[in-house]
Amino acid sequence: MSKYFKYFEYAYLIFAALFLFEAYRIWSVEPSKAYVFLFFVVIAVGMYFFKRRFRKKYEQRNQK
Repeated sequence: MSKYFKYFEYAYLIFAALFLFEAYRIWSVEPSKAYVFLFFVVIAVGMYFFKRRFRKKYEQRNQK
């Protein structure tokens, strides 16, 4: 089960990269919209670390 959690963790990083690319792409056209995408980048990276920490705690609990 934790194998699938690991894939979902990396999905957050992929989404963060896509949001970052989109923010870069529209920065000169609509800076206010780019800030929204940068906010999503921060949220996605935060979710990656949160899910990773949660998965490691889950794995440690199951090993005991």
